[in-house]
Amino acid sequence: MLSIAVCDDEIIECCNMAKRIKGIMEEMKTPCIIRQFQSGRELLEALESFDIVFLDIIMQDLDGMKTAQFFRKQAFDKILIFMSSSREYVFEAYDVEAFQYLLKPVDDRKLKSVLQKAVLKTERRSQEFIIVSRERQKRKLFLDEIYYFEIKGRVVEAHGSEGAFTYYERIGELEDKLGGKGFFRCHKSYLINLKYVDGYNRQEAVLENGEKIVIAKRRYDRFVQEMLAVMRKNGGII
Repeated sequence: MLSIAVCDDEIIECCNMAKRIKGIMEEMKTPCIIRQFQSGRELLEALESFDIVFLDIIMQDLDGMKTAQFFRKQAFDKILIFMSSSREYVFEAYDVEAFQYLLKPVDDRKLKSVLQKAVLKTERRSQEFIIVSRERQKRKLFLDEIYYFEIKGRVVEAHGSEGAFTYYERIGELEDKLGGKGFFRCHKSYLINLKYVDGYNRQEAVLENGEKIVIAKRRYDRFVQEMLAVMRKNGGII
């Protein structure tokens, strides 16, 4: 069962949003518990580990953006959805890795669409992940959402469905973590998720999103073997 928080210092708006979310979740046949909070401090003091948080930005005392900064330190992998009557904070939302930014009044179709995507993401998170560190914070990277890792010295960029996430790690350590999990080091600078390879030749692999990743000449034969193994495992016809 999903746990959802709605935080808005306008009591009526908070209550209405919670009711709308509850109705959509029932329509989706997704069980959930929804809690309401009238301040950022109340939310941060709550003991529950919420899967999805709807957070108003313009609030008295502790505003939504500051609340989100504290929230991220406690829950780096949870889904955060901002609500605001202003577009002013859209770019700041990226700094706290917001999942969506909804403009008030929130349209019913938009709310349903965002909830469907959020629920799908929580379901994917039951799959395998690795834990990485950046700026003294730890974060889960769900492997099914990663297209490839790009290595630049000790800097690693994890490229996925939501863009790139940068952190520090040695390539050898990363390769050990990903052993047997469907990733292949096709080049000294790239570890690719084989399930997202749409096509390849001796020089490069083409991913489903259109990106092209270099294949080192000496790694090509092993790459083909690994690709065939993935295709057999996933029911591909060879």
